[in-house]
Amino acid sequence: MVAIHITTGSNTPIFQQIVAQVRAAIASGRWKVGDPLPSVRSLAKELVVNHNTVAKAYKQLLQDGLIDSHQGRGYFVAKRREIYTKAERVRRVRKLVQPLVSEAITLGLSSDEIVSLLKQELGKLRQSDE
Repeated sequence: MVAIHITTGSNTPIFQQIVAQVRAAIASGRWKVGDPLPSVRSLAKELVVNHNTVAKAYKQLLQDGLIDSHQGRGYFVAKRREIYTKAERVRRVRKLVQPLVSEAITLGLSSDEIVSLLKQELGKLRQSDE
């Protein structure tokens, strides 16, 4: 199981850090369909955070269709399913890409360099999927 690490004092709320790391683990294939997630209480204890923080992260992951909850058994990585329309998926990704592109441009990266970085990251995810 992939370890989840948080950075206290970060501008990113802890529950969002958990969501992002679970997403990354699923996207990279390190966590596969059916793999169990740590229980809310055990992850909260491990991270030394309130269990409501972990519950909030898991609730977000449930809403996004990335994990399933099985009464009395826990949380598991869900089979990929389309819960959003194509237009909504594009809107959600565009909302993430716009600040990334703006930041890259302000740091002086060219369009080609930005595209190259994105391709590299996609390549890393695809390699770990094989």
